[in-house]
Amino acid sequence: MFFLYKVITNLFYPFLILLIYTRKIFKKEDRSRYKEKIFISSFNVKRNKKKKLFWFHAASIGELRSILPIINKLSKDKRNLEFLITTVTLSSGKLAKEEIRKIKNVKHRFLPIDVDFLIKSFLDTWKPNVIFLVDSEIWPNIILNAKKRQIPLAIVNGRISNKTFRRWNLVPSFRDQIFSSFNLALSSNKDTEKHLKLMNAKNVHFSGNIKFIGNTSHKKINKKNESFFDNKKFWLAVSTHQSEEKLCLETHLKIKKFYENSSTIIAPRHIDRMKEIKTLCETYGLKYQILNKSDFLDKKKEIILINSFGALNEFYKYTNSVFIGKSTIKKLENDSGQSPIDAAKFGCKIYHGPYISNFQEIYNLLKSNKIAFEIKSSEHLAKSLIIDYKNSFRIGKKTSRIINRLGLKTLNSTIKHINNFLSNENI
Repeated sequence: MFFLYKVITNLFYPFLILLIYTRKIFKKEDRSRYKEKIFISSFNVKRNKKKKLFWFHAASIGELRSILPIINKLSKDKRNLEFLITTVTLSSGKLAKEEIRKIKNVKHRFLPIDVDFLIKSFLDTWKPNVIFLVDSEIWPNIILNAKKRQIPLAIVNGRISNKTFRRWNLVPSFRDQIFSSFNLALSSNKDTEKHLKLMNAKNVHFSGNIKFIGNTSHKKINKKNESFFDNKKFWLAVSTHQSEEKLCLETHLKIKKFYENSSTIIAPRHIDRMKEIKTLCETYGLKYQILNKSDFLDKKKEIILINSFGALNEFYKYTNSVFIGKSTIKKLENDSGQSPIDAAKFGCKIYHGPYISNFQEIYNLLKSNKIAFEIKSSEHLAKSLIIDYKNSFRIGKKTSRIINRLGLKTLNSTIKHINNFLSNENI
């Protein structure tokens, strides 16, 4: 099966090059660094051969943020280290550029596509001493080529959904070949711990979800924008997908009957859909602003559309009530939900739809502490938000205590298991 996978990925290589170029044209890839994904000559290898290299691969923004406290801790505990972080998405590349300045000896590159000869060259030129794959980043060419080179492999914050587990079970021999290659497997939830054991991963432990780790940023929003929130009723919708902006706008119109000067702030999951959302606002006859990174908020606009990456924390600080998207779409039922952790860290009350399969355990925890609540319709959401407006509701310190306690416990557990793993591998 692995031989077939290698053949197929090699055959598709020219088409994958074309795909990356097309994505670059549509501004979905980094304009100057996209070649890191497809050409050996663009790997830009820079490492100190006197130091051990730990490679962490995290697909996107959430995963990148979650591993930074781990890297920071390892860099302080072990002096003779440097770190390579790879990611996939454009937004994660922008965030990495800002964040890695704060930690010594860290470099960022985009992950090459999982084609055999690219991965072989990447491993042979960077020569990592250990590889950490984060969440559900299971790439066969990386895993099996690393195993051939006897590079220890770990999965951190492993997340194997029931749907993914069933798919792997269709190819049991290939499944076991892949997962038995892991020398350490840290799961983010109990279901994944069970799945990893059944798939013959070694050294499996449930250490908690690493996205609970880390403090929230208290960087102030632009002072000229602070006045937008003074004496104003507003709520925030984040990570919305197609059809969910419609729900948000209908909710806004219902709230508007009671609070004429209210605002709805929407941060879509994919900002390349902004034109579509703008058209929807026009259809409903709503005054909107497309907010770019350096723009000032316009008090005269009732719908604010966030059109930049990494801006959400600034809004969480001022928001009492947040709706988390990818949770109301029936066809995504088996791959649904976005993480509510960042909103919870800032003490926001969280609303979501019925479909949250990817983060069920986290939502269950938040629900049990009366932090997260399921909504069934725009009318239901509007009624809930109106109550929040009246009560100036904010959970605040209670949420922070819960999240911080979980974060510290998870960080300590994760570091303990990683250190034991490194000791056993003589790294």
